[in-house]
Amino acid sequence: MKDAAVADPTDPTSRPGEPSSRPGEPPVSTEFLTVMTTTDSEEAAERLARGAIEGRLAACAQVGAPVTSVYRWRDAVETSQEWQVLFKTSQVRYPELERYLLQAHDYETPEIIATPITRGGAGYLSWVAEETS
Repeated sequence: MKDAAVADPTDPTSRPGEPSSRPGEPPVSTEFLTVMTTTDSEEAAERLARGAIEGRLAACAQVGAPVTSVYRWRDAVETSQEWQVLFKTSQVRYPELERYLLQAHDYETPEIIATPITRGGAGYLSWVAEETS
């Protein structure tokens, strides 16, 4: 994996501390995220997905097929079937998406993991920005 390039002081659109692209590469973006959670049923996953989309907290939510999760909870090793939900959103909407997931989720301590999208199709990312504004 390549390290993010340092902002170019000769580039008027580059700001210190922000990643920039290298010559010939598409621009680096840090304003979009994928956010993942899991839940115990397909219905719960679709409810979380639909609520986030209806609230414009995410542009898209994908409900994945069941996965088997093995984890420690209250001093016991547990195994359960869960459905993953992957949201595409903007950094700006993340705090509201997290609040929504914490409120709407049926787990006491839901998994909420955000990962920056460092590169993506310009048209797709424009669509994400439009749908979450």
